[in-house]
Amino acid sequence: MNVRQIKELAKIVRENGLSALEVSENDTKIRIECTAQCIVQAPSALQQVAVQPVAVQPVPAPADSNVDFNKVRELKSQMVGVFYAAPAPDAKPFVAVGQRVRKGEVVCIIEAMKLMNEIVSDFDGEVVDVCVKNGDVVEYGQTLFKLC
Repeated sequence: MNVRQIKELAKIVRENGLSALEVSENDTKIRIECTAQCIVQAPSALQQVAVQPVAVQPVPAPADSNVDFNKVRELKSQMVGVFYAAPAPDAKPFVAVGQRVRKGEVVCIIEAMKLMNEIVSDFDGEVVDVCVKNGDVVEYGQTLFKLC
């Protein structure tokens, strides 16, 4: 593996917002990891990036909500990729807050490596929270939905 190939791999990591990439070729193995503060550029061209904190405001639960938060179960991502709540941009989401889902029912799509992967619920329940937005990059193990 040469420097040009390694730079191309680093570019892929940066452009796709990946947290890590591991490649093996013959007996050569390379792993590129990127944190939230990582900048993949030549050392002479490094720039400072200003990070602005974003205020997150929780959406209050409806007053008549009877959610027992001790019984909430989390449906987590099974892979790294881009989260899609609906089968097409102009279609309605697979699930919404307040909707009942059954085990095995498709709840979203995660695009990974140009493949669209249907994610199904691992259990029955009512959706009490959608934890990610359409188009968000999700990590392995990240909570997608909360069901009760």
